[in-house]
Amino acid sequence: MKKLRKTKSLRKIIFVCMHNRFRSKVAEAYLKKINKNPRIKISSGGVFKGYPVAKSVIEVGKKFGLKINEKTKGLAEKELVDADKIIVVADNVPKDVFSSKRFKDKTIFWKIPDTSQNNKEEIGKITKKIIQKINRFKSKLLK
Repeated sequence: MKKLRKTKSLRKIIFVCMHNRFRSKVAEAYLKKINKNPRIKISSGGVFKGYPVAKSVIEVGKKFGLKINEKTKGLAEKELVDADKIIVVADNVPKDVFSSKRFKDKTIFWKIPDTSQNNKEEIGKITKKIIQKINRFKSKLLK
């Protein structure tokens, strides 16, 4: 008689910022880069869908070995409900948006500041901060 193997269910992690133009994109790209578990789905989105990602963000991301897609995405409620972990990387997303019982226990707030899309130096500093934050939490995120 064959033993049935338990399969680990797919885990979904979503990074959120205001417009999905910088912070959530960087976090998504970095976690995808270091993730070795195909059962973990990583995505990002904005509370509001923003303009395409600035070339400066993509250029700075490349210096960190990140592949950042220029298309932005707004989040649908279903995506958030289906997520196992929601990480709000932005300091300008109101906590009230995630106060519902459906989100409360699975949402983490990192409060990372935004910057001008033209300020490559600041984009680099914030990118480094996001990478450091993910490295501190990666064992919890990628189990």
